[in-house]
Amino acid sequence: MNILSDRDKLFFLIFNEPLSKADVIVLLEGDGYARLPHAVRLHQEQWAPKIVVSGGARNRLYGSFPAHKLVAKLIKMGISPADIIIEAASQNTRDQAVNIIIMAKENGWEKLLLVASPHHQPRAFLTFLKAMQDARAKLHIINAPARELPWFEKNPWGRRFDLLEAEMERIERYKNDLALFSEGIVHQRKKTMKLPPRKSLKRKRR
Repeated sequence: MNILSDRDKLFFLIFNEPLSKADVIVLLEGDGYARLPHAVRLHQEQWAPKIVVSGGARNRLYGSFPAHKLVAKLIKMGISPADIIIEAASQNTRDQAVNIIIMAKENGWEKLLLVASPHHQPRAFLTFLKAMQDARAKLHIINAPARELPWFEKNPWGRRFDLLEAEMERIERYKNDLALFSEGIVHQRKKTMKLPPRKSLKRKRR
């Protein structure tokens, strides 16, 4: 008897995935400004040379701040405008995945560091994987959720712990736009076998 489902196994892999250097950091709109410090840290530690800010939805009550608002914050946090790429057409996670995969093919990107909040990361990953499959692209989608965000913090759009349940409902509702859990496991296995060993997250002295 299998105690763990494919969903359980995939979630464990996503939340415990080692970082690896990539071509770009893909910062998904959502959860207000909470994800920005994590993306900045990844950039400062040179995990990728560029940050792609993705999302054009405007719904502050849902935590969706448009890309130009996030970009202004990133610049104030020390990121050079030259290191920021804006994708502001997307209105939802599926749009983000499709548009970023197109950009990856156009720019020759092979590895993407995908940044979302922990409760959103599984659906984001599966959506990107499905968009990659549909586009017949061969990419490494490396999960880099902002693990340091508190689960029980109160926000106008809700506690992340409570939003996790809503994300599970969306995974079922939008299942046609998501890869299967088993396909996610296969991607993780193939990708992990090719990635270099995990490096320290300690910042280098300047």
